[in-house]
Amino acid sequence: MTNLEKYTQTFSDTLGVSKDEVEKLEYQSISAWDSVGHMELVAAIEDAFDIMMETDDIIDFNSFEKGKEILSKNYSVAF
Repeated sequence: MTNLEKYTQTFSDTLGVSKDEVEKLEYQSISAWDSVGHMELVAAIEDAFDIMMETDDIIDFNSFEKGKEILSKNYSVAF
């Protein structure tokens, strides 16, 4: 499984949406991605990639695309 597939699967599983929907997701754009859902998503991504995200990155993580940018830049996850 590629990192993009793993990332997409984590979004899909955690937020309960289809893989086709995740690329357009933004924080609070669906009811599942509220503040609690955000922390569940962060924890799932940390587990999936064996990382520990910094607080500033967790706060800045406000969309599917922004998450890819943060993981690539700050945690050496290649997409």
